[in-house]
Amino acid sequence: MPEPILVSIATAAATKAVQGLYELIKRRFADDPEATAVLETATPEAPETVEVLAERLDQAGREDPRFAEALREAWSQHGDGANNQISGTVHGNVVQARDVHGNISF
Repeated sequence: MPEPILVSIATAAATKAVQGLYELIKRRFADDPEATAVLETATPEAPETVEVLAERLDQAGREDPRFAEALREAWSQHGDGANNQISGTVHGNVVQARDVHGNISF
């Protein structure tokens, strides 16, 4: 089972929310059509695809420690890992936040 950080990285890559991160992974997987397909088909709407991508990232990191280091560095440069997005029409209240300590009420 991959580390939680790899699941977060996989989720960000699946949404292409962090372009540099996605491109780093795409370059690493360039010579592996199966891994490239995992990257390109991963979507948060299908969490199992994100999990498969996280497992691929874990495997790639174990095979190539320099890639693992570059992946974590790219993630840390992204910031705190919070990525709030809304698309479509929202009917009702929305809260976008990272760390919430206490209650939220409307």
